[in-house]
Amino acid sequence: MNITFPDGSVRQYDDGVNALAIAESISPRLRKATLAAELDGQLVDARTPICGDHSLRLLTFADDGGRFAYRHTASHILAQAVKRLFPDAKLAIGPAIENGFYYDFDTDAGFTPEDLVKIEGEMLKLTQENLPLERFELPRHEAIEFMRSLGEPYKVELIEDLPVDSVIRFYRQGDFVDLCAGPHLESTGKVKNFKLMSVAGAYWRGSEKNKMLKRIYGTAFEKRADLDAYITQLEEAKKRDHNKLGRELELFTTVDIIGQGLPILLPKGARVIQLLQRFVEDEEQRRGYMLTKTPFMAKRDLYKISGHWDHYREGMFIMGDAEDEDAEVFALRPMTCPFQFMAYLNRARSYRDLPMRFNETSSLFRNESSGEMHGLIRLRQFTISEGHLACRPDQVEEEFRGCLDLAKFFLTAIGLENDVTYRFSKWDENDTDKYIGGKESWEATQSMMRDILHDLDVPFTEADGEAAFYGPKLDIQSKNVHGKEDTLITIQIDFQLAERFGMTYVDTDGEKKYPYVIHRTSMGCYERTLALLIEKYAGALPTWIAPVQVKVLAMTDRTHAAAEEVRARLEALGLRVECDLRNEKIGFKIREAQMQKIPYMLVIGDKEVENSVVAVRSRKGGDLGTMALEEFQAKLLAEVSTRAHD
Repeated sequence: MNITFPDGSVRQYDDGVNALAIAESISPRLRKATLAAELDGQLVDARTPICGDHSLRLLTFADDGGRFAYRHTASHILAQAVKRLFPDAKLAIGPAIENGFYYDFDTDAGFTPEDLVKIEGEMLKLTQENLPLERFELPRHEAIEFMRSLGEPYKVELIEDLPVDSVIRFYRQGDFVDLCAGPHLESTGKVKNFKLMSVAGAYWRGSEKNKMLKRIYGTAFEKRADLDAYITQLEEAKKRDHNKLGRELELFTTVDIIGQGLPILLPKGARVIQLLQRFVEDEEQRRGYMLTKTPFMAKRDLYKISGHWDHYREGMFIMGDAEDEDAEVFALRPMTCPFQFMAYLNRARSYRDLPMRFNETSSLFRNESSGEMHGLIRLRQFTISEGHLACRPDQVEEEFRGCLDLAKFFLTAIGLENDVTYRFSKWDENDTDKYIGGKESWEATQSMMRDILHDLDVPFTEADGEAAFYGPKLDIQSKNVHGKEDTLITIQIDFQLAERFGMTYVDTDGEKKYPYVIHRTSMGCYERTLALLIEKYAGALPTWIAPVQVKVLAMTDRTHAAAEEVRARLEALGLRVECDLRNEKIGFKIREAQMQKIPYMLVIGDKEVENSVVAVRSRKGGDLGTMALEEFQAKLLAEVSTRAHD
């Protein structure tokens, strides 16, 4: 048989050879490094017999597939260790994930930190036993009975959901058997470096209606040095976690009796959000946007026209009996687009009116599940820089370019331009019930959007099933310190809702036509942006958006008046200043200001008053010496005006 390799070379092998033997024929070092294989694009065990002509890629830990097999094997070792120590634990699922693996268990009691130490020790024993992982298959009915005999109800449920003619795959390692599609390594001894990281709760199949299981997270690396580096990185991430820093710096808080996903922005956090909102609204006005203020709620009739009632109702907060068609039912808005469409419909429009750009600082409400809540990243009430542009077909690309340029402008201003990726989110043609409109229209719009992205030289990946229900979109993605990816900014091309709302314009030929609508955010969700900024700058926000820019520290009672005068002069310039007049040692005051991440501290003592200067300290550069207040003012104003990043 002939095997074609990624470099285009072809080699002949006997039928039945596997990837490990092929790797050995090339290099003993490659044989040792090979963890899995990609056979005709499909991920398989490196031991899978190969017959006939195929393309083959040998996968090491440097490849996604190789890491997957390595960590997936580690998850099975975890499950076997738990079953040895806690025989009554029921197995749920245990996949490899981006930075490691996890396994969900149903147990009467939770896992303690001491339990994790014991489990990790048992995992080490299993790797030393070097148990081979052996694959076998059973018909569906036999597989169900087999899992029932092992007392694994969650596995039975998974198998019962599969078609009746399915052949079910299992892996055995010693006395442990798990339902699994694979791939896996040859033996438990191949997994060398691992660590259990944490325990969390997880609903079975992600539904709040199901039982809460105990999830153990872990990670595994081929090299010990990489594992150690990853753990160090996680420790740094914990220090930067906005949930921790945001509370310590008194930017926001959450209260149980208010509810999950409903944070309180404290004065400092509210000030940062206010600064960002003013910055965005002013820049959007300069770029031809028209500001609207629309209601927080509307009757369901509006959402029926837009399609939200049919396609997004589960994500909405509804007031009234949704099943009573005669009742007046309201819902809090999950998006602002239907409201701004009504602004467009305020009067007749001509081709001369287009493009028409509406913007709004919008408070939105989405009924996220409790398991999705995370600090300021994912909320049930949040504020976004929303906008909708109505344009003629010949204006779509230029307006899309303007939306992307605006987004990049703001990302650069806040220092996140190099921390984002671009995702072209398309519909799922195999699940068309999620969307409105037909295949031909979707394909045409997606083709147009792809061409625009290529014309704008945007480096993007494509993702099926991530489009809005009314059109494809460009999602600008960002990761938090823990590696979780979320959408920060989005730009969508909508080819359908204008017609549903009867939005028309009179074209040059006198005919009424429907405009394209571009839905976009320019800085996205302000709360999420604040979270990312806290994490990027470890709480030390750039001076131009720092809630307090200067702290004036009086050394003695004698310098109180001078300190207050300095504050007044700086505040008159629009700077944000606080005075510390407490009867404390100056060293204590400086350390406290540094802990609060304040960009500049001005120390006012008798000498400074006598010489009409201020002693300047910065959180980054330490002691900058003394200078005239006018000199410091000029320095600070220049830093603010250029939006410099510390």
